[in-house]
Amino acid sequence: MSDFCYNSPHSSDIDYDAIVIGAGFAGLYALHKLRDELGLNVRVFEAGDGVGGTWFWNRYPGARCDIESIHYSYSFSDELQAEWSWSEKYAGQQEILAYLEHVADRFDLRPDIVLGRRVTSAVWDEELFAWRVGRDDGAESTARYLICGSGNLSVPKNPRFEGIDDFEGEVYLTGKWPRDAVSFAGKKVAVIGTGSSGIQAITEIAKEAGHLTVFQRTPNFATRLGNAPSDPTQVASIKARYSQVREESRNTSGGIPFWNVLPSALAVTPAERRRVFDECWAEGGFRFSVGTFQDILIDATANETIAEYVREKIRERVTDPRIADLLTPNDHAYGTKRPPCETNYYETFNRTNVTLVDVSATPILSVTADGIRTAADNYDVDIIVLATGFDAMTGPLLDMGIVGKEGRTLHDKWADGPHTYLGLAVEGFPNLFLVTGPQSPSVLYNMPLAIEDHVDFIGGAISHMRENDLDVLEPTVSAEAAWGAHVNELAQQTLLPNTDSWWMGANIEGKPRVCMVYLGGASVYRGLCADVVERGYDGFDLTAARSDVHRRVEVG
Repeated sequence: MSDFCYNSPHSSDIDYDAIVIGAGFAGLYALHKLRDELGLNVRVFEAGDGVGGTWFWNRYPGARCDIESIHYSYSFSDELQAEWSWSEKYAGQQEILAYLEHVADRFDLRPDIVLGRRVTSAVWDEELFAWRVGRDDGAESTARYLICGSGNLSVPKNPRFEGIDDFEGEVYLTGKWPRDAVSFAGKKVAVIGTGSSGIQAITEIAKEAGHLTVFQRTPNFATRLGNAPSDPTQVASIKARYSQVREESRNTSGGIPFWNVLPSALAVTPAERRRVFDECWAEGGFRFSVGTFQDILIDATANETIAEYVREKIRERVTDPRIADLLTPNDHAYGTKRPPCETNYYETFNRTNVTLVDVSATPILSVTADGIRTAADNYDVDIIVLATGFDAMTGPLLDMGIVGKEGRTLHDKWADGPHTYLGLAVEGFPNLFLVTGPQSPSVLYNMPLAIEDHVDFIGGAISHMRENDLDVLEPTVSAEAAWGAHVNELAQQTLLPNTDSWWMGANIEGKPRVCMVYLGGASVYRGLCADVVERGYDGFDLTAARSDVHRRVEVG
C-alpha cells in the first residue's frame, strides 16, 4: 500500500482514484498495479459477464494464440510464472481464459471488477478535475484517472449484407461467439472472411460441417503454426532463467526472443536464404514472420523472396491448381497484413466437403432467406459465420463516448486519424491513459509484455503526480504533433502503407487511412518512454488544480 493519502480539490466528491475499462490482460494487471502496489481505490468496468477480454469474447472454433504461451503470459509475478503450466506450445482460447481467471482469483481482483457493465460515456469534468464515467445501466461514477484497457481488437466489424435480417438460419460473429456450443454437424455452413479468425475457424468447422463454403475476398499469406504439446524439458529450461528470457524479449523488436535475425535477404546467397526460411518455417509461429531478415518489410525485392517462398508452400499443399491459385496472394507484400498462422488450413481445401468462392471476382450481392447470393450463383446454407475482422485500434476507444476539455469529443480529435503522445495519452484529454493505444507498438509487440510496459508507465506517472501534489497530466500540443510525425515518418519507410489492411485503418469504410502502429520496434519504444520519464515526464504538462488546498498527509 501507499504510505500516504492525497487530498486534492473536491476529492470527497470523487468515487475512485482510477477507473479501468476492460478486464482482459490490460485491465487485470492495471487493477493489480494501481490497487495492490500503489494503494489506489480502483474500479474496473467490464462489458462481458466474465473476465478475459478478447479471450472471453473470441470463443469461435479454433481460437488460439499464435505466440508461444510461455512468452504470451504475464511476467510481473515470479510465483505466477513458476506455478502455471501450459498444456500446449500455443494455447487455445479455453486455456488462456482459464489462465486469466486464475490470475483474477490468485490476486483477489474480482471484488473490484464490475461485470456486465459497458461504459457508454466518459466526460472530463473541468470543475471536479475528474472523469465522469457513464454505463449502460444509467449509473455514473467519477475518477481522477481513466485507464482504457479495452483492447485493440474488441469491436468486431459487423458488415450489413443486404437481406441478412431475412435469413432463416443461424448467424454468428467470430468476435462475439456465444458461450453455448454451436453444432455444425451435417449442416451447410458459410464462412465469410479469411483473416486470422476465419482461417482458424474454417479449419475446425470443415471437420464437422456437412458442407462448408468459404467466401474469400483477398487471400492471405498464412504460415505454419507448428503447435504441439508443451515440451517439459524446454519449459523447465525457460522457467529456470525466466527473468533473463523476459529481459531478452523486451530488448527485441516484437517482444519475442529471436536474436538471430539477419540484416538482409539480398545480402546472402539463394541457398543461405532458403536455409533461413526453411529453419524458421519448421519452427513455426511468428518465428517465420519476424525471425528471418530485417529488410523484409522495407525492401520490395527482399520481400518478394519470402512471399514467393510462402506461395510455393501453398502450391505444394493444395492439390487443385485452380484452388491453389485462388489461395495464393499476389496483390500485397508479405507481412504488410497481419500474418496469420495456421494448422492444416490449406489442406482443408483438398476436402470434398469444402468449396472456395472468390468474392473479388463474384461479389456477394445479398443474403436470402436460405443462403447467400453472389454475382455468379446462389448458395444454400444453414449457418453463416462472419469472420470479417475488427474496427481495430481506434474503434474500441471511439465506441465509449469520450469527451475531453471544452466539450471536444475524441471522435472530433481523431477525425483524420489518431493523435496521441507515445500511444499512451491524448492532448486535450487530461488524466486519460491508453493501454497499447494507437501509435504505440501494441499489436506488433507481444501483447502481455506491451501491456505491462504501458501499465508500469501509467503507474509511474500517477505516483509521480501524487508525490508532487499534482492533479492533472496531459500531453503538450507540440509533443503530440512530434510523436505523430515520427510515427508516420517511420511508416513511410516501410512497405505497409502500400497495402490496405486494418493496420492502416483500410478495412472500415470511411475510416482515415493512416498507420495505426509504431514501427520502430518495442525495444526502441521502451527506450523512448524511459527517456521521457528520466526527463521528468518530458512532453507532458503536469499541473496542480488548486495549489492552495494541496497537502500531503502522512499516515501510519
